[in-house]
Amino acid sequence: MKILILGAGVTGSAVAAALASEENDIMVVDYKPLLLDALKERFDIATVVGNAAHPSVLEQAGIHDTDIVIAVTDSDETNMLACLVIKALYSHPKTIARVRAIEYLKHPQLFRSKGVSIDHVISPEMIVMESIRNLIDFPGVLHISDFAGGLVRLFSVKVTEYGFLTGKKIKDLSDRLANNKIRVVAIFRQGKPLLVNGQAIIATGDEVFFVSPRDEVRRVLKELHRLEAPLKRIIIAGGGHIGKRLGLALENDHQVKIIEKDPKRAKKIANELHKTVVLNGDCADEILLLDESIDSADLFCAITDNDGVNIISAALAKSLGARKTICLLNHISYSKLLPGTGIDVAVLPNQETLGSILKYLRKGDVAQVSSLCGGTAEAIEAVAHANDTHSVVGKRVDAIHFPSGIVLGALIRNQEVIEIHHDTIFEENDHVVMFAMEKKLVVNIEKNFQPLGK
Repeated sequence: MKILILGAGVTGSAVAAALASEENDIMVVDYKPLLLDALKERFDIATVVGNAAHPSVLEQAGIHDTDIVIAVTDSDETNMLACLVIKALYSHPKTIARVRAIEYLKHPQLFRSKGVSIDHVISPEMIVMESIRNLIDFPGVLHISDFAGGLVRLFSVKVTEYGFLTGKKIKDLSDRLANNKIRVVAIFRQGKPLLVNGQAIIATGDEVFFVSPRDEVRRVLKELHRLEAPLKRIIIAGGGHIGKRLGLALENDHQVKIIEKDPKRAKKIANELHKTVVLNGDCADEILLLDESIDSADLFCAITDNDGVNIISAALAKSLGARKTICLLNHISYSKLLPGTGIDVAVLPNQETLGSILKYLRKGDVAQVSSLCGGTAEAIEAVAHANDTHSVVGKRVDAIHFPSGIVLGALIRNQEVIEIHHDTIFEENDHVVMFAMEKKLVVNIEKNFQPLGK
């Protein structure tokens, strides 16, 4: 597949890194040569220097035989204009564009055929905000994401020393949960996947992934002794796009404070938030944190645009008595600095955003993708169809010979989650949630979930 990425910033680089490893033909456009040179040193890709919305630059980048354009420059206007130019002059490529400003997003009709025609609009800030909100709603989990329109949730927990999960076999957990709709789909130990079967033993430090019907998540966490008290008093470090959205989402049901360093930005968001207290100051200022009673805060959420500030402020808040801390990291390599800081959860925006892009790139009928474990694994919701080649329709579960690194998580039929047994037979239009422990295994899912004629 030939993919044109417009923008070589943090998001564009992350997308290029993920897709270059999958035998795609990648071209990246940016007006900053240094960013492009850095990408070319790391990956086998082609680059063009120039304005991503200019027809001459797009033609130099090979727009005529491009399959998909992913517009993720730092400018909403450049992304929208580039897609408008492509649809007007070249018509063929599918377009995906990042749009961040709420002013645009609150008018969805803007992106229809009579407006700025874009096939798929993504908002990384909204995606990340929803991810953080899920972590707040379910304290005790490391990750949580929705599938099948929210009917099913994938979540993971960290195994603590002397905790309930330590030393347990998967079979013991299955017996305890007593529900074939709840499944262990992956265990990662020191970042490496383990083979999931009934005899696998969970150890301290493991990250264990579960798939469960939405309404069962709290019960499962309670059974696992991982259901923590609600988070009510929340301090947000950073009043940028994500911080503002998070404040709007939480302020009616939580006590929220935002610390923003830029006085103009602080004043602006203070006028747009109704119940949130906005403070102009440095989130890594110990005196300010103490003045704001950090020791009685349920959550300190560090989501500025500076990874270093996020790590320092979240670690400081934890040392001063904050019950729980969340840290946003744009550079995944910085997550290696977290052990010993006391920081509870790291949120990786690029990983969260990547899933929303991959679902449009995957072959087969794919409804949802969640990129996990630093992009090394994926959870995929695919739709079953009868076709002329490979298909799961009409076959029993035990007749589908997926590689051992692919685990079935949930089966949704007619908007209802049904139990999975060895003799369960797949039907047309079943939605199947699967966990691929390595990205190279995804091709096996794509092959078995192709629509008729593909």
